[in-house]
Amino acid sequence: MDLKGRDLLSMRDLTGEEILAVLDLAAELKSKGRYEDDTCRNKTLAMIFQKPSTRTRISFELAIRQLGGHAIYLNTGDMQLGRGETVPDTARVLSRYVDGIMIRTFAQEAVETLARYASVPVINGLTDLEHPCQVLADFLTIRESKGRLSGLKLAWVGDGNNVAHSLMLGCTRVGMHIAVATPPGYEPDKGIVDDALQQARKTGARVELTTDPVAAVKDADVVVTDTWASMGQEDEHDVRAQVFGPYQVNADLVAHARDDYIFMHCLPAHRGEEVTDEIMDGPHSVVWDEAENRLHVQKAILSMIL
Repeated sequence: MDLKGRDLLSMRDLTGEEILAVLDLAAELKSKGRYEDDTCRNKTLAMIFQKPSTRTRISFELAIRQLGGHAIYLNTGDMQLGRGETVPDTARVLSRYVDGIMIRTFAQEAVETLARYASVPVINGLTDLEHPCQVLADFLTIRESKGRLSGLKLAWVGDGNNVAHSLMLGCTRVGMHIAVATPPGYEPDKGIVDDALQQARKTGARVELTTDPVAAVKDADVVVTDTWASMGQEDEHDVRAQVFGPYQVNADLVAHARDDYIFMHCLPAHRGEEVTDEIMDGPHSVVWDEAENRLHVQKAILSMIL
């Protein structure tokens, strides 16, 4: 499937068939192990980090290197983005130097503006609204464990954040049912919900929004959570810890899932808050496979769009 020259700013940018094509290539690349080929020979990826990261930086750097290319790491101290030089001007300049741009930032608007003015593909490494690369890795992990995506039930427990948004958009495109349990006032973005509901009508998926974590997890094949306070929300930690306390993924909660459920977390995890050690390190956890799969999915993305 030809995705050459395309941007990946949102799960909205991929059809269900394209999502599966990315996963197929990622699985093929993973089966070949740690090797280098020339798919991206002499190509350079600029990586802009306005939010720090462990997995995103390492996986993208290794991905482009194993494909024969190079990565340039740029943080806010290395460049003038947003400090006098406009995002459009940064996009125009970088397009003269590199073959693709990955950005990890706050506002979704910044990624969309960068893509509008860049003449090379732009990849969303994370924004406050979405995290598409993470969700593609999640889907690869689920398919490895369950053999399929369509017809499964995924339960999200916690904040209606960027990962929840991309999961809702992705699940409904591949026919996976999704139940999202959040405290009142922490629901997913309405525009995301509307898009997911529209897609669900096309694929037969179900979308459930609830404040009851037990209802969300009931008969779930996959249980997913994330930190209660995302990057930039550290000042809200104490308040959120009180609000989200009943949404901890623990043995009592997962007892309502299917016997063969799998547990996922995009990391970093705050053990003892959103998830207990018993679940994080237990036999149903595929968290470390999920983290590894960021590399393989990103190799597939780079192979397909650069």
